[in-house]
Amino acid sequence: MQELIKVQVKNDRQLISGRELHKFLEVSTRYNDWFERMCGYGFIENKDYVAITQKRVTVQGNQTTFTDHELSVNMAEQISMLQRNDKGKQAREYFIQVEQQWNNPAEVIRRGYALAQEQAKRLTLENANLVAENRLMKPKADYFDDLIDRKTLVNLTKTAKMLKIKRNEFINWLLENKYLYRDAHADLMPFAQYNNKYFEVKESRQGYPQTLVTPAGREAFNLLLNHEKELQA
Repeated sequence: MQELIKVQVKNDRQLISGRELHKFLEVSTRYNDWFERMCGYGFIENKDYVAITQKRVTVQGNQTTFTDHELSVNMAEQISMLQRNDKGKQAREYFIQVEQQWNNPAEVIRRGYALAQEQAKRLTLENANLVAENRLMKPKADYFDDLIDRKTLVNLTKTAKMLKIKRNEFINWLLENKYLYRDAHADLMPFAQYNNKYFEVKESRQGYPQTLVTPAGREAFNLLLNHEKELQA
């Protein structure tokens, strides 16, 4: 099925951008006025749609904000039908196909399996966090002495060596599991929830930011990587 309008998935719900739908339908009316008129057909906020604030940069380089809406597939389908033109008909048929595919038994099973995996991963991470914190609170941890000085920040290369994994494999693992991301300069940076917990960002001698791994981070990654090896064995 060709993607006519992007469909996002959040919290196991399919959502469509109101502005993208407005653009696809080639509505001449200003978006805010058009959407307000569409809401007059009985759609309910926080059920059929959610207002979200987006940011954009103007040609002059100034940052401004604007309002978009995340629509349910059902609302997007009904709005498309209300347009009474070829683009509306095309969009409505597309959303019907999207909904049918979403409710296909095989797809429902696939989503359920993916959700179960995500929950298992979250529980494993929470357990790793607790174990790491408990171990680091102990006065001495012999099993950890060969890995790190308990107060030392270590770069990614040395951490990979300590964990007995290739540097590129370790970095790819951190990226895939959303611990790190590459910023606009391609520097490896931690996501906010892991900064000052698993990582600290310091300025290198060359003047660029360098992501270092904390003791808690090294212990958690050690536990998680070993857990993955056990599952694959």
